[in-house]
Amino acid sequence: MPDDSHEARLKAYEGLPATVAGLAKDPVNAPMIRHWCEALGDTNPAYTGPDPIAPPTMLQVWTMGGLSGHPPRTDAYEQLLALLDESGCTAVVATDSEQEYVRPLRLGERVTFDSVIESVSPRKSTKLGAGHFVTTRTELRVQSGELVGTHRFRILKYAPPQRLPDRPRPVINRDNSPFWEGVRSHRLLLQRCTACTALRFPWLPGCADCGSPDWDTLEASGEGTVYSYVVMHHPPFPAFDPPYAVALVELAEGVRLVSNVIGVPCDKVRIGMPVTLEFRAYDDELTLPVFRPQESAGGPA
Repeated sequence: MPDDSHEARLKAYEGLPATVAGLAKDPVNAPMIRHWCEALGDTNPAYTGPDPIAPPTMLQVWTMGGLSGHPPRTDAYEQLLALLDESGCTAVVATDSEQEYVRPLRLGERVTFDSVIESVSPRKSTKLGAGHFVTTRTELRVQSGELVGTHRFRILKYAPPQRLPDRPRPVINRDNSPFWEGVRSHRLLLQRCTACTALRFPWLPGCADCGSPDWDTLEASGEGTVYSYVVMHHPPFPAFDPPYAVALVELAEGVRLVSNVIGVPCDKVRIGMPVTLEFRAYDDELTLPVFRPQESAGGPA
């Protein structure tokens, strides 16, 4: 736990600049306004008329660095982040923002901006972990120097848990509970309509083919092929270790389910790859069906 001197060192950064003389990469322009309005479903004619203005809520858009990175940060801000990293607060999450609008921006105006480290909180305990809230305050102007708005942005720099959290639990209800009971017994059970014999997955209260509510079960053989897949890289979800393959597996019985492909590097998974069912226990309470490539498809011998 950091001592009082550490807290004092953090507080010393309050009031120091975080960004100086930032310049928007693009002037205010119609394509970006159009994309914003289409994404939000905003049909306000003020944003599309003969002399359009930019939606005020786009204020932060004009300061963003995009995929090429953040606007240049000051040494003071980088030192503050490094000090937090040294104390174990290596993870970061944005928590909230506040904006004040002085006047709307118009096409062709170029935004300049300066940011200051407004506050660094004492160490706080949160569900994510213990850490510090860092708030920056940005003033946005046009190149004439006229103020057009301010933006407060708050992040939490926190110490992540030392162990991975438990995997999310499946939602079990009266419609699918027999499936999960089967998984606990290492059996992959499929629903089968007793009226028309159609198989279905996921489990449903009625047959999608004939509407009958009556069903029994068929135990899957465990053989299947990769029908489609994605490799997850980002964002990193708690309890998962990217990269990993998430596949839509078509079982020999004809139904498909989403699962993980294990036992092979994720970049070796391929559509059409033959796979075999396994049951993997992730903790004392959670067992899930997963699939491993068959030896003939490059799986382990």
